[in-house]
Amino acid sequence: MINGSSASSQLASRNRHSFELLFLDLTLTNAKMSAFRPTFVAMGGLLWKNPWRLSSSRKMRVRERLKNVDEVIDTLRRSQVSLAALDRALTLPKESEMEPRDKYTTFSKTSKGYRKSVHKVPKWTRLTLRENPRGF
Repeated sequence: MINGSSASSQLASRNRHSFELLFLDLTLTNAKMSAFRPTFVAMGGLLWKNPWRLSSSRKMRVRERLKNVDEVIDTLRRSQVSLAALDRALTLPKESEMEPRDKYTTFSKTSKGYRKSVHKVPKWTRLTLRENPRGF
């Protein structure tokens, strides 16, 4: 029985491999004939299509997000709750006080010009990117 099970597992892996090749061949031929050709990750294509610049609508949502955070901080300040995180948040500049350069870009030691767009930062919608090092 041991030999029979190993033979069946070899046959199953051979069948799976031939199925994968057939599937890859079919997807490649279908991609050649269709109007919209996807880029396959396994063939060096991009998985995430990320634009290199923020559009005006995405900039608008950045400003809205900053304003919403400012409202939450202001509400907590008015409720007179004492928190260390609130004290840190009160030192940050408000959206109206920030320059456009600081709203849409952040410091990056590896980027040319030491700045990169905020949407290139992983999890950028959940991070506080309001402060940059002095001089940058």
